[in-house]
Amino acid sequence: MRDGYVKVATVSPEVRVADVDFNVTSAVEAVRWAAGRGAKVVSLTELCLCAYTVEDLLRQPMLLSAVERGLVRFAEETAELDCLAVVGLPVALSGNLYNTAAFVAHGELLGLVPKRNIPTYNEFYEGRHFTPGQLEVVPVRFAGREDVPFGAAQVFRCAEMEDLCVGAEICEDLWVPDPPSVGLAQAGCTLICNLSASNALVGKADYRRDLVVGQSARLICGYLYGSAGWGESTDDVVFSAHDLIAENGRLLASAEPFGCGRCVSEIDVATMRAERLRMSSYETAPAPEARGYRENLFSLELEETELTRTVDPHPFVPRDTDERGRRCEDILNIQSLGLAKRLFHIGCTKAVIGISGGLDSTLALLVTVRAFDQLGLDRKGILAITMPGFGTTGRTLENALAMARSLGTETREISIKAAVEQHFADIGHDPAVHDTTYENAQARERTQLLMDIANQVNGLVVGTGDLSELALGWATYNGDHMSMYGVNAGVPKTLVRHLVRHEAELARERSTSSEAKGPEADEELARVLLDVLDTPVSPELLPAADDGQIAQRTEDLIGPYELHDFFIYQMLRLGHRPRKVYRLARVAFAGAYDDATILSWLKVFYRRFFTQQFKRSCLPDGPKVGSVALSPRGDLRMPSDACSTLWLAEVEALEA
Repeated sequence: MRDGYVKVATVSPEVRVADVDFNVTSAVEAVRWAAGRGAKVVSLTELCLCAYTVEDLLRQPMLLSAVERGLVRFAEETAELDCLAVVGLPVALSGNLYNTAAFVAHGELLGLVPKRNIPTYNEFYEGRHFTPGQLEVVPVRFAGREDVPFGAAQVFRCAEMEDLCVGAEICEDLWVPDPPSVGLAQAGCTLICNLSASNALVGKADYRRDLVVGQSARLICGYLYGSAGWGESTDDVVFSAHDLIAENGRLLASAEPFGCGRCVSEIDVATMRAERLRMSSYETAPAPEARGYRENLFSLELEETELTRTVDPHPFVPRDTDERGRRCEDILNIQSLGLAKRLFHIGCTKAVIGISGGLDSTLALLVTVRAFDQLGLDRKGILAITMPGFGTTGRTLENALAMARSLGTETREISIKAAVEQHFADIGHDPAVHDTTYENAQARERTQLLMDIANQVNGLVVGTGDLSELALGWATYNGDHMSMYGVNAGVPKTLVRHLVRHEAELARERSTSSEAKGPEADEELARVLLDVLDTPVSPELLPAADDGQIAQRTEDLIGPYELHDFFIYQMLRLGHRPRKVYRLARVAFAGAYDDATILSWLKVFYRRFFTQQFKRSCLPDGPKVGSVALSPRGDLRMPSDACSTLWLAEVEALEA
């Protein structure tokens, strides 16, 4: 349960219609099964102590008495388990019958939550039996107790883990326009349990899944959904035991219909709290009582939660090929539309861009071409300028020129060697000393060239730096750090690769199309883009190796970008502390990087992220494309003098 993770389970126990003893035993076994796998919250199904399909047998006092006794036995036989169990049963009170969820922990009945919305249509004529539950919480006599809290306005909070706050709604409650879970979440619940008996129909499972996942996203919560299954009557309908665990719009685990009816995963309740804090429009009461909800406390032993949920090592990149293609197209459209609007607004028909044959400038050029096509401008208005320096290799230079030719832009090659050597002489720098001055003088000379040429042609300098470089400060201040519009500012490095690959695939498709207008150019473009993808990431500011290959590799100096992009997402998007980021990285990159490597680059990340904020504070405009962005105007309002002490201290403690 450390770091905010809570193991949870939803189980559809086997039932026999009206056989309460069998059903209680089955429910106990289901909870024991889940607790044996570390689950701290276990949610069962609607009316499972008697079976959902008992129909008019619900009017039999003998059955209702047996269920009441059965709940007492259920509590006794799960008392030794360290978990909160939520079980469905009918409860008769004052001449009314209620469809209810009972919360039980360590042998104690904590409360009864009634179903608020009773269906009276089609095969679910519950209105024949049940009364809609009240919101107000009152004490009632039930299961041997005189003061059991009864009412829908109840939340159940873990005393040892404040972020774990559990509420319940029952089946139909989720399907109505104003589900009880909305009020529960606003009262502080981070986990909603839905005890259901939803019958199987063609296509219904997909809708049910979307509904559960969507509600978890809407409420920024974990959501457990368990539906009745084997053993229910099949007179008119069939129940398929569909079980789902979702968290903030993500399906973590599922037991698909007609399967085992059991699923287990971990809910990150700490992240739910952080997400709600980030969403200023999300209203949560400072205490449940402020919204009229009663809070019931329960206890759990704090222990390490084994993570079985998938931790995506590349959170910015969709795994599914089709989804990744759609994502790439969306991002390219956002980037190009942003640039097109800026060009149109200032009445500019020229763009100036420095191309190196590397990934970032390649993407920026592709985006610029799209923007010009959207505006109906001649691609010859794009000045693609390559500026070879002391570290430029023949491979990257030729790729830059070939790419510009195949795209139909104007191309210029301007060597910066003589200008930089003159600059070294002016400032008294020894060219044999390959230090920061040696590197940054080249970057600033290139930016000066681009800016001056833009003045000559009345054009706009398009920036190439990406989000990952900005997060790490891997840019020369007032060099490649500066432009008039930074199209890649919102794109992390791991995603840049896929955007370029997407364009390569599009070019290859065009080259083989029967309607292709320039198949040779598209075929050449695809070839070049694939070679760019195969080229090591490098600023090429140090002389090439003796064999002419790139000698300066960025990831050897600042660390693998896939690690840094993971760190960026975990810190900025989810608000995780270093200890949790490290824990997740070990799971995500198991077998790829050892613990010491992850930890060393994590330390580099935090150190650079804080010390390099001054570069981000004066970024040029650029389009936001995802949920993580670094613009100082709206996304990361962070002082340039913020201290990294807290974060680095925790990293150093991990090292120790």
